[in-house]
Amino acid sequence: MDTTVKTKWTLNQVLLLALFTVFAVFSLFPIVTLTIASFKPAQELMRFGLNLKIDPDLFSLKNYTYLFSGESLYLTWYKNSIVITAIYTALCLFISSMIGYGLAVYKFPLRNLTFTLVLITMMVPLEIIMLPLYKLSISLQLIDSIWGVILPFIAAPLPIFFFRQYAGGLPKDFLDAARVDGCTEFGIFVRIMMPLMAPAFSSMAILQALFCWNNFLWPLIVLRTNEQLTIPIGLSTLLTPYGNNFDMLISGAVLAIVPILIVFLFFQKYFIEGMTAGGVKG
Repeated sequence: MDTTVKTKWTLNQVLLLALFTVFAVFSLFPIVTLTIASFKPAQELMRFGLNLKIDPDLFSLKNYTYLFSGESLYLTWYKNSIVITAIYTALCLFISSMIGYGLAVYKFPLRNLTFTLVLITMMVPLEIIMLPLYKLSISLQLIDSIWGVILPFIAAPLPIFFFRQYAGGLPKDFLDAARVDGCTEFGIFVRIMMPLMAPAFSSMAILQALFCWNNFLWPLIVLRTNEQLTIPIGLSTLLTPYGNNFDMLISGAVLAIVPILIVFLFFQKYFIEGMTAGGVKG
């Protein structure tokens, strides 16, 4: 009987491995295709499109050389995206975690109403608030600056909800002990709660960095000059009625994957733990 159970479990493992392998292949297929195409000339892409055909005679580093040359603003766009993503992610995680922690730990009037408003905000698409948000950005003189992209979204409803759920499941004994020792409320949050919420920070760091890095609509509205553009908008400028630089577009898209991949590899250790624990209220 034990042998049968062991064989059945091994078979389940093999089936799961095969299933996830298929999913992995389908997920990696677009990336591999783009990577191969990034070394091909534009004429080849126009004739045969994206494919997995590898021809060493056609491969060259011309596309990447152009991106790093002085003729292209790609490095400027890349730097802008990295700066905006880094600042936005840090501010968003810190502010949203404080709000979520406050909603979970402290009891104050209208707390439930405040949390309800956060949930309602999650359901409102950007297109509805885009016009008043744009007028507010003009009034605050945030147009064509990185702060115009960052500031309107640093208190994001999804991270607030996630941190509130996660903090609600943490033991409160640490808070009482810290208060007895004379620690301030801000010190309790920074020194005790933030380390305990490390898995939640890791999960939200990946999601919010991905959101900011790929954000297209709002930066397109706020940013004006070519030197202030981010990667998604800058790459879109390569497609014009007078010529489509697909070779530059594809090579630029391949390089744009690298920062998010690094962020995921850096935080993925706690990603699953944070997502699982944050979905259950303690």
